[in-house]
Amino acid sequence: MEPRIIALSVFITAYSLFVILPQRRTMVALAASLLLVLTQAVSFKEAFLAVNWNVMGIFVGTLIIADVFMQSRVPAYIAEIIVDKARSTVWAILFICILTGFISAFVENVATVLIVAPIAIALAKKLKINPTNMMIAIAVSSNLQGAATLIGDPPSMLLGGFAKMNFGDFFFYKGRPSIFFAVELGALVSFAVIYFIFSKHKEKVQLITVEKVKSWVPTILLVSLIILLALSSFLDMGFSYMAGAICMVFGLVALIWEKFVNKRSIAAGMKGLDWDTTFFLMGIFIIVGALSLTGWIEVLANYLAGLVGGNIFLGYTAIVFISVVLSAFIDNVPFLAAMLPVAMIMSSKLQVNPALFLFGLLIGASLGGNITPIGASANIVACGLLKKEGYPVKFSAFMKIGVPFTFAAVGAAYLFVWFIWS
Repeated sequence: MEPRIIALSVFITAYSLFVILPQRRTMVALAASLLLVLTQAVSFKEAFLAVNWNVMGIFVGTLIIADVFMQSRVPAYIAEIIVDKARSTVWAILFICILTGFISAFVENVATVLIVAPIAIALAKKLKINPTNMMIAIAVSSNLQGAATLIGDPPSMLLGGFAKMNFGDFFFYKGRPSIFFAVELGALVSFAVIYFIFSKHKEKVQLITVEKVKSWVPTILLVSLIILLALSSFLDMGFSYMAGAICMVFGLVALIWEKFVNKRSIAAGMKGLDWDTTFFLMGIFIIVGALSLTGWIEVLANYLAGLVGGNIFLGYTAIVFISVVLSAFIDNVPFLAAMLPVAMIMSSKLQVNPALFLFGLLIGASLGGNITPIGASANIVACGLLKKEGYPVKFSAFMKIGVPFTFAAVGAAYLFVWFIWS
């Protein structure tokens, strides 16, 4: 069989299984990658080079920092202060969502939900209300802000690696406001939706303070990492290795600190990381790399470009909203990995700035997952925590918040990117 046919068959089979067997996605991705190498659709060297090791370094390093940061209890401590200072419950919930968003811009989304969830549940118990809506609001806020910076979430890392964007490029790219400002505008509009949903809770609540900060060292490490990543942007202009190396060094420092100060073994710290997503990402890089190497990405790009003709606005709108709809039901990481080269080729054929389609794709793929409880890992974790507390979440209950939140955020960010980059 020709390598082209093998690569396409493996891609279609793997992506179908991601939908059918979401709990086995890593096994599927690794098996598909191995099959591509064994059938010689790609060589071992091509498979190895298809993995963006800089992105992998950023992901694993920030996972370690996030875990240590969470163990320090600083985020939960800050959340308690915010709730106590808020003038009413609705503002307390809004501030918790803003805090969630802020943490999520620098820490992986699932870790962010785990950091903030105990405060939301404590507040709900104090008020004697169902915590479901509050937890859903936290999950969608986390997913939204994860797209704002290079280290916020895997899709941002994928975009950064593909377009060779450094940490600073997410704020200002080639002299213009970048994806960060599009996401923040979306957040501003979507938080109005959250305020409306919780507006009936006007009562003032004081939490009993229970959180004690174990150490401020992880916070110092996280802030230092962010500053160094920003500085590295000026040294590694091609986004080739430095960001990943810095994150891995900081992760190692965090593990050593945990061992000697908190007496937590390095093996235990490493074992608790999200290795499932780590190996899944590696598999996706190889599967999509095979598609690209065998020419299928260009075929798809040519087809889509022909479909929209010379209408740039139609092409941009199609990329954003197709991404929103598909990401509501399938994992946004493999979808984005497959579509990034398509967006780049389309922008070339339509002779527009690639940032227009690339940023639109990231917005659609990152925020579309907020529509359903299975659209993003943070949503699944939030629903799991609620079920554990005795509040199983229905699809319809999640979508009552997810749908208006998503379309408010996407609409604002979509218009911002169009007016800045078209």
